[in-house]
Amino acid sequence: MDRELVERAQQGDESAYAALAVRIADRMYAVAHHILRDTGRAEDAAQQAMIDIWRMLPQLKDPERFQAWAYRIVVRAAYAEAGRQRLWGLRLASVPPDRSFAPDHAAGVAVRDQLERGFRRLPLEHRVVVVLKHFAGLSNEEIADALNIPEGTVRSRLHYSLRTLRAALEADAR
Repeated sequence: MDRELVERAQQGDESAYAALAVRIADRMYAVAHHILRDTGRAEDAAQQAMIDIWRMLPQLKDPERFQAWAYRIVVRAAYAEAGRQRLWGLRLASVPPDRSFAPDHAAGVAVRDQLERGFRRLPLEHRVVVVLKHFAGLSNEEIADALNIPEGTVRSRLHYSLRTLRAALEADAR
């Protein structure tokens, strides 16, 4: 991110924030969608994250860390949205996955379904780490910074997440 743009937005420059928002909005939505596995809830979480980013931007101490800070906010918004979902008694597993963002090729449908079922079995905290690592492309250090957890915890969650996914795929194969 452009440090100057972040600093201008911190001072209340709405056009600077609008430029930042354009740059990050799609990633914020994509991360929320990968975590929540539901289009509507991901839109709500991403929108709340963008509002929170604007409101809390003056509190950001280091503009160079804007990206990790923004990921932390969208993850919190996704957690809150998942909590509201549980509060209303809805179950993520009962919502069919939104596949409108990728074409269905016959050979990949079964594998994608297996991965989706395995991914839904992961605890939310583990799902977040997998999304930030393998979708957002963050390093373990950046994930630790974004989630405010030790880097060892990131490695542990990745390890157990991938082990759980592997076991789910093997179970489905049997």
